[in-house]
Amino acid sequence: MAVPKKDQERITYARMYGSQACKDGKERQVPDFWREYADAWLQGFNNVQMVGAGKRRASAGEPEAEMDEQAVIKSPIT
Repeated sequence: MAVPKKDQERITYARMYGSQACKDGKERQVPDFWREYADAWLQGFNNVQMVGAGKRRASAGEPEAEMDEQAVIKSPIT
């Protein structure tokens, strides 16, 4: 599911502020300002790694998927 850019920025900031609150030794309580993005704030506080929005890159030890020959032949040239 795609997230609008503005919302994605707010989610990212909520995570960053949650992470900073943890580093500062504050309570694990979401401030009222971040209430709408409480999940992201808590994930930052708990140091949960961000997962790409459904995208996954191949790592060095993992080959990328190959396209079959028919898909290559049928693809339009732009």
